[in-house]
Amino acid sequence: MNFIKVTLLAIVFPFFLSFAHKYYVSVTQIEYIKRKKAVQIITRIDVDDLEYTLQERFDKNIDLTTINEKSTVDDYIKRYLKQKLKIKINTKEVAFNFVGKEYENDQVACYLEIQDVAAIITIDISNTVLFDLFPKQKNMVKSKINSKVNSLIFTKEDTNQHLNFK
Repeated sequence: MNFIKVTLLAIVFPFFLSFAHKYYVSVTQIEYIKRKKAVQIITRIDVDDLEYTLQERFDKNIDLTTINEKSTVDDYIKRYLKQKLKIKINTKEVAFNFVGKEYENDQVACYLEIQDVAAIITIDISNTVLFDLFPKQKNMVKSKINSKVNSLIFTKEDTNQHLNFK
């Protein structure tokens, strides 16, 4: 009886593996800290996907998470995020500062900050991170602004979202 179960499993298991696929999801948290007049952003991106993207765009020899990581990696990540993550506060495009990054398991957490934000009435977000190389990519953005919590999902077909806090 066990032989039949093992044989059946050996035949059926590879069939199910053929349906397995990788999920492409990044998660970005945006929080407005009123007392600091700052918007703090943490974006978590799959290390392998970001590494491949940076290799395709900037340098084939980029190797994230290694001891020998090139000193230019932070500049490449900063340049890439500035191209792919756009934010308008109160209809005005604002620039963020790249504060740094750290590796968390299979993700890279990038820390960004927008300073001198007196108030937020509206925020427009465009998030196209990894869309050019991974068409099934989804980018989730969770925000906490003016005590209101929102969750947004960006896809290749829906790259812009607007939040109003009037």
